[in-house]
Amino acid sequence: MRRETKLFKALSDPNRIRIIKMLQERELCVCEIADILDLAYSTVSKHLAVLRDTEMILDRKAGKWVNYRLNPDAGDEQVRELLALVQQWLNDDATVRADRAAVRSVDRDIICNITPKKENT
Repeated sequence: MRRETKLFKALSDPNRIRIIKMLQERELCVCEIADILDLAYSTVSKHLAVLRDTEMILDRKAGKWVNYRLNPDAGDEQVRELLALVQQWLNDDATVRADRAAVRSVDRDIICNITPKKENT
């Protein structure tokens, strides 16, 4: 029962549901998700850790960024079934529609504010 409790706890937070719905559009980094949800990076990182712990999402290092995406091959059938259900839910919800539209227009090069390290001369 512990595994099931962890899964339902992960889905009990509206922001984590919003993150899953946004990741249906494409991979996102923490700063993109934080910008869309208007949350602190640390808060978003905690939400992502909860989702990653349940194997609903995966992370992938890509240069300066760590990208997060849905896990289509979660090893546990319960996780795959719950993830499939969440992907079907709330598609007509105004907040979800706005989030997904924001995903299509968010520009990480602008919002992530990552500057190259200065070289010692």
